[in-house]
Amino acid sequence: MHRPTANPHIRPTEGPAAPARFNYRAPRWLPGGNAQTIWAATLSRRHLAQQPPSWRRERWTTPDHDFVDVDFTRHPVPEHAPLLVLFHGLEGSSSSQYAVAFADFACQHGLMMAVPHFRGCSGELNLAPRAYHSGDHEEIDWILARFAQLHPKRPLLAAGVSLGGNALLRWAGEAGHAAAQRVKAVAAICSPLDLAAGGHAIGKGFNRLVYTRMFLSTMVPKALRKLEQHPGLFDGEALRAARDLYAFDNLFTAPLHGFKHTEDYWTRASAKPVLPDIRVPALALNALNDPFVPAASLPQPHAVGPNVTLWHPTQGGHVGFPVAAGPFRFPGHVRAMPDAVGTWMMAHL
Repeated sequence: MHRPTANPHIRPTEGPAAPARFNYRAPRWLPGGNAQTIWAATLSRRHLAQQPPSWRRERWTTPDHDFVDVDFTRHPVPEHAPLLVLFHGLEGSSSSQYAVAFADFACQHGLMMAVPHFRGCSGELNLAPRAYHSGDHEEIDWILARFAQLHPKRPLLAAGVSLGGNALLRWAGEAGHAAAQRVKAVAAICSPLDLAAGGHAIGKGFNRLVYTRMFLSTMVPKALRKLEQHPGLFDGEALRAARDLYAFDNLFTAPLHGFKHTEDYWTRASAKPVLPDIRVPALALNALNDPFVPAASLPQPHAVGPNVTLWHPTQGGHVGFPVAAGPFRFPGHVRAMPDAVGTWMMAHL
């Protein structure tokens, strides 16, 4: 099995286990945030081992008599090895390129890893008259408590990608000192910590034509199936006419999850206002050229608490960070970001 060599994109402070920043540089043949985003999601190699990670699934019954599906990596791990929990992004799953790359990292470093699927994202529609949203910190709290209960001997590390990262940091801020009873460290990757800024950005120009259309192509059909489950839940004809996430959130996400409208949802669910309240080691990684997380909306050091580390590389796109290195120089791979984030988290065990 191929093992990667030392990662040249990590610059240590006191040693290889304590990266100070993520000095990512994109391949010359991938200029710009859109290219780095799309290439990483569709063409880059997701794992460096000869065989891709494999998963086993558990179904957990939620307190409201619904279910979430949790995928665990199958590779053997020591009895007390840490457990890395990865919360996926909008319409993501354990098959997303970043989840496979993190699983590859976990296998290399002897970590147990799990991907809990937000409701409706595991391939089977959930039962309750709800789905998931960017500020779902109550769900995060229940899931992490369940992991702690089922694996009491394993220290927990929690990472979230995009939507999942915002929800995770929102949970850490809401939980305050109690978060340390659950996890050793948390990390958010390419998360729209200011949901209004991200929501407006993804609804314009190229983003609207490509990313918005991609997301709505799965979100709208799932919402309409939810309407079949629960007739009268929302206006189906209006939802079919939705052409951006603002309209979708106004008709579906906000009212189903206790928000008045899109503006209320984006305001109350954003993690940015609670970053000063985080009391566990937390990392927020955002590329400055992310197509739909505007650089001007990112938190700055003076606006976060002492427990929050900010990484703002100039390149990388949205959950992209493809690298042309080693035997996979072309088409490249996406292990550099999980290596940097995973190493940072492990330094806090």
